[in-house]
Amino acid sequence: MTLTVFLGSLFALMALGMPIAFALMLTGVALMFYLDFFDAQLVAQNMLSGADNFPLMAVPFFILAGEIMNAGGISRRIINLAVTLVGHIRGGLGYVAIGAAVLLASLSGSAIADTAALGTLLIPMMRDNGYPVPRSAGLVAAGGIIAPIIPPSMPFIIFGVTTNVSITGLFMAGIVPGLLMGLALVFTWRWCVGGMNVVPQPKRSGKERLAALREGLWALFLPVIIIGGLRGGLFTPTEAAVVAAVYALLVTLFVYREVGLADLVHVFIQAARTTATVMFLVAAALVSAYMITLSDLTSQLTDLLEPVMHEPRLLMAMICLLLLAVGTVMDLTPTILVLGPVLMPIASAAGIDPLYFGVMFVLIGTLGLIHPPVCTVLNTVSAIARISLERATVGIWPFLLVYIVLIVLMIVFPEIVTVPLHLLH
Repeated sequence: MTLTVFLGSLFALMALGMPIAFALMLTGVALMFYLDFFDAQLVAQNMLSGADNFPLMAVPFFILAGEIMNAGGISRRIINLAVTLVGHIRGGLGYVAIGAAVLLASLSGSAIADTAALGTLLIPMMRDNGYPVPRSAGLVAAGGIIAPIIPPSMPFIIFGVTTNVSITGLFMAGIVPGLLMGLALVFTWRWCVGGMNVVPQPKRSGKERLAALREGLWALFLPVIIIGGLRGGLFTPTEAAVVAAVYALLVTLFVYREVGLADLVHVFIQAARTTATVMFLVAAALVSAYMITLSDLTSQLTDLLEPVMHEPRLLMAMICLLLLAVGTVMDLTPTILVLGPVLMPIASAAGIDPLYFGVMFVLIGTLGLIHPPVCTVLNTVSAIARISLERATVGIWPFLLVYIVLIVLMIVFPEIVTVPLHLLH
């Protein structure tokens, strides 16, 4: 009955159009009433403790770093570097989109920010060179969701805080799956470009390539600093976020000099707004997470899944199907906040590696960003490309399909994630 109250309250409130943060908070309140110990002070205390968490300080700093990089021209230089290197080959702008997506993913960790940067610069260029706009939009959207997988990743930070899993471990575990996503897009794009009548970019001279590399070198140092510092134990993920923000600020102000001190006011305001949205979600989710623990909801789910608890791959497949279904109605961050505390103990009880489970959870959750009806990333791309969501959906299906194939392989062969993780971590 507790499970029915929890799910019924949550989906009923969402169906009424209530913002997800308030729906999460009131779902916790509904469980309090059901268990007959409602206390408004307890709600306030849980919300406060939900936001008062040191690892969560990484979120505003990574958001700020991403805003600074987009405003200061760092993202544009990464894309320009990719254009000079591979833009001249057949379908080259598609490979530029994939390469730039992987590089930008290692800088910001935000799917929407990376997608907006890629789409704004590349989609008009691809349209002018004869690339089908829906397919181009689909590729950019598919590349954008690599950002939550390759470190630094804000979803990994939220998952780690919510489920008490090592954030540094999640960062290291996401490197290989993120690169495999990029590789999968390369092969899919190579198949897609076969029937296109496209105009390649002119081949750039060695001097132009060297100049683009020199311009983008400062940006390329950032992932080296972050991953190297985490791998070497020089700083924590929270400290890495501060390093990223300060580094991006210094490069923007004193190297590229495209943004002045006055322009930074808008950047800081935008970063603050985004941070407030995320942090309020986290704070509200702790109310329901507290009640999930208190009502022993996880044990009830474990009892329901008892027949497959001894088959980790089958259990993982069932969880993946659940997450795919939830992704059709819920964005990535709320999915982590709602289901992370529920499913993590079940996965641990079944002997599934917590870091592997975290990567799979976030990876499957990102698919909801590119398939209707939620599809915030696909909506962003369709707005930039000025096409309908229906046309963008048609354009993205080959890339969505190859991602599903990759997930199936990771379920059948978890060593794809765990073996490189043990080498890196």
